[in-house]
Amino acid sequence: MRRMGILGPRGTHSEAAAVRLNELSAEKSELVILPEIFEVLSAVETGQLDAGLVPVENSLEGSVNITLDTLARSETLIVAREFVYPIHNQLMAKSGVELSAVTKIYSHAQPISQCRKFLRENFPAAELITAPSTARAAEIVAESGENCAAICTNRAGVLNGLVTLAAEIQDNMANTTRFFEVQHRAENFAPENLDGDKALVICQIDGSRPGALCGVLEEFAWRRVNMTRIESRPARTELGAYIFFFDLEVPAIKNLLFDAVEDVRRKSIWLKNLGVFPVISA
Repeated sequence: MRRMGILGPRGTHSEAAAVRLNELSAEKSELVILPEIFEVLSAVETGQLDAGLVPVENSLEGSVNITLDTLARSETLIVAREFVYPIHNQLMAKSGVELSAVTKIYSHAQPISQCRKFLRENFPAAELITAPSTARAAEIVAESGENCAAICTNRAGVLNGLVTLAAEIQDNMANTTRFFEVQHRAENFAPENLDGDKALVICQIDGSRPGALCGVLEEFAWRRVNMTRIESRPARTELGAYIFFFDLEVPAIKNLLFDAVEDVRRKSIWLKNLGVFPVISA
């Protein structure tokens, strides 16, 4: 059985997504829990793991920068699948703790942001404390002697003996996260030979040249290659230098996509095509 890394500890949204993806997949994966997203990606890069499932974007809070930055830097990682997973946040505490008594709330930074309205209306004076993950937040609350609570998955709470104080507290019930299943690139990797719904292209453009980005976008536009997302990140080489991430739908005539990518390559300082891949929804 292949081994797939996920952000731990047990009970994170990443684990919940990986369990669900396993249920939907013909090929099952042994889930290997690691403490950081970067460690998951590094383990795939070095061949310690066959794959890794990492968050790339949340519908409320935007991009997960460590995932994007590592994909841009890596010479070996590719995207094998995208998994779209609905996010559910619960407020959980030890049995006997009353909702009105909670003075501290622990969670990962993203769920705290995803639940701002609920927190503002119900806990305006509570101290909000960030944790490495929602699962770790549940562990902290379980170990604490204070009147505190965790924003976490139901599974994380149950694993740590917590009970629900308030359910489904996210500001938007359509809250979803996109995950990438990343793999190590094979020697014969050729995106044009793959089938799928989307492609991910990363490139650096000469920002000092007027109209450089417009020229890149035109290569996709006139071929009717639909761009579902564009993101920029600092290139970390000098002030004002940026890397661009393009999520592209694969058109019916697939060659249009690859022709566009090659023309964009000629207009870029460098370009990486991280593959064509299917999109799966929970």
